[in-house]
Amino acid sequence: MEFRYRGKDSRGAVQQGSLKAANQEAAAGELMRRGITPLTIKEERKQQSVTDKLNGLPLFRKNVSLDELIVFCRQMHALAKAGIPLIRTMRGLAETTRSPVLAEVLEDITSRLEGGTTMATAMQAHPKVFSDLFIAMIHVGENTGMLDDAFKRLSEILELERDTKRRVKQALRYPIFVIVALFAALMVVNFLVIPRFASVFDKLGADLPFLTQVLVGTSNFLLGYWHIMLFAIAASAVLIRQWKETDKGRLQWDRYKLKIPIIGPLLELITLSRFARNFATMLSAGMPVTSALSVTADATDNAWIGDHIKEMRQGIERGESLLRTARNSGMFTPLILQMIAVGEETGSVDDMLNNVADFYDEDVDYGLKRLAESIEPILIVAMGILVLILALGVFLPIWDLGAAAMGRG
Repeated sequence: MEFRYRGKDSRGAVQQGSLKAANQEAAAGELMRRGITPLTIKEERKQQSVTDKLNGLPLFRKNVSLDELIVFCRQMHALAKAGIPLIRTMRGLAETTRSPVLAEVLEDITSRLEGGTTMATAMQAHPKVFSDLFIAMIHVGENTGMLDDAFKRLSEILELERDTKRRVKQALRYPIFVIVALFAALMVVNFLVIPRFASVFDKLGADLPFLTQVLVGTSNFLLGYWHIMLFAIAASAVLIRQWKETDKGRLQWDRYKLKIPIIGPLLELITLSRFARNFATMLSAGMPVTSALSVTADATDNAWIGDHIKEMRQGIERGESLLRTARNSGMFTPLILQMIAVGEETGSVDDMLNNVADFYDEDVDYGLKRLAESIEPILIVAMGILVLILALGVFLPIWDLGAAAMGRG
């Protein structure tokens, strides 16, 4: 926000102007830092454009992207390592960032820091920007005096997450394009092609084959009730989304996602890789095992696997070893369990978990490379069957009519 101020400097001269701050308290603190005793501070209201008003609405408000968070973490690591004061660093980043949303968040965090709040506590006020894992890492960094190292670890974690998402999108790009093209072709055939053939067959009064009757019936149904189907699909999507937001619905949805052929096992590998790497990062930062498991369970984007991680934490709280709880969870292969056992025996569980994450990443790379190869034959077969059905449905009655005409001739 922009504030107009009027105050006196150390020589008693009146100073006035404008400055940006999160609130009036932050503006007053900034003026005192400049050596100006504020007399009046008023918010300067500017006429907002239509675009600014739309961006202010929650529906049109952009989220902070992974790339912006990565750049923020890298800058914080470099500036904190250089010994620059934290409040000065945050204010400088808030003024230079290109994201208006992130700038607003950083301004709010800066004002909270000036009020004596820790950075982790200040970040908790913005859960849509900073995850539980992010806040936990900052909390550990503040307590151990290694905040710069915490931001470095976070930048590495976010970079791995970004790269994984990019690889998944690249692998799914071709199948999604084919499915969309196939759906568009079906709509064109049902709304434009089949109705014209149906009108020709009606004029000729021919007895249509069963396959042609099915195609014509499907086309007539879509032409007559497309608006009802569109409403039903939209309503179903809204209901499913609301169901997914409940604890039980999200748990079942995430469980079913892991059972999807071809894609399900790949999603499980990605989630387990992220869990192993985040858990290793928590342990190497000095966090207790139970606390690290709690944080990684909350940070896991699959509720079904998150529940298994929480069961592991409960097992450790009962006095069981990490190996035993991992075996009881049923999530890990014997090779992974053996690596965890070696880590416990040698006292280097975090290193072994990083090796586990690397092992999973190799499987993910292989699975992503095979994804398109696995889906492509299925799509080709589906397209071939569709073309065969359409060809037979359209040309069978034409052949029958031709044969009847030749017979009469």
